Amino acid sequence: MKRIFLLAFLFFSLAALPAQSAPPAQKPYGEREDVHGFVRQMAERHGFVEPELKFLFSRARREPAILAAIAPPKDAKARSWLTYRARFVTEARIAEGAAFWRRHAAALERAAREHGVPEEIIVAIIGVETVYGRQMGSWRVIDALSTLAFDYAPRAEFFRGELEQYLLFAREAGLDVFSVRGSYAGAIGIPQFMPGSYRRFAVDFDGDGAIDLRASPVDAIGSVANFLVKHGWRPGERVHLPARVAGDAHRELLQAGIEPKTALSEMKRYGVETRTDLALETPVALIELESPGAATEYRLGLRNFYVLTRYNRSVLYASAVYDLAQEIKAKR
Repeated sequence: MKRIFLLAFLFFSLAALPAQSAPPAQKPYGEREDVHGFVRQMAERHGFVEPELKFLFSRARREPAILAAIAPPKDAKARSWLTYRARFVTEARIAEGAAFWRRHAAALERAAREHGVPEEIIVAIIGVETVYGRQMGSWRVIDALSTLAFDYAPRAEFFRGELEQYLLFAREAGLDVFSVRGSYAGAIGIPQFMPGSYRRFAVDFDGDGAIDLRASPVDAIGSVANFLVKHGWRPGERVHLPARVAGDAHRELLQAGIEPKTALSEMKRYGVETRTDLALETPVALIELESPGAATEYRLGLRNFYVLTRYNRSVLYASAVYDLAQEIKAKR
């Protein structure tokens, strides 16, 4: 009887204690010391008024769904080239790309002429990013960037830099920071420029006196071309070459990264073969496109392939953009 009474006493005593396993609730951004430190930096570097920025961050929201969305995929299929390609190189996206090209043929031709970037590459990037402006994202950019800047440790430094750029962009453009919506990563408009890229590479290509990547497809077209050429796009040059590999020596090339640094003449030594009329001293990088349960595809990335990865630092992305571009060009 005493044992039963003692167990009951312990049960009710423990039940009365606060739960120790539950994580503490996150403070609002307006009350956090790390946010206050960021505010002080913005005041010192750029002349922002501290109380105004603190009030702004008191209205910014932490979005757990964004943290879930940006986490690396655990499913192997999510890292499959064939699965990734099938998401973007579709009959619908090809047909819409050809229609987008017809609607904006003059702007695309001018961008290709002035910057040397083929029309199909510009169209494909816009198609992959936002399905030609139809899916630009519904997150408040201030919430997305605040969440990632202050609560996503793996890339906090990068997103704090983009948050800094966004506040500068909004001030320069006279925008309400809460009015701009974009992707869960804070990318804005038809071409999904991060705020830093918006400030550095966006252009007024339609000549109306304002840069508007959210409402002007022509500005988006000119800005994509400008971004690529400023990152080293080489007019008239190819993007990649098909390749075959034998043996394991090519693993050393994969470890060297995706920037083209190894001469074509060296490829045979690593068991890599290709057919091309390019000069043997042309630098290339070996690109591996894996698909679980299927044969791995290999390509030799040239300088323009590397430039495409500056838009999104993924060989899957750059490869899908190129493949979509060729399909759209054929459809066109």
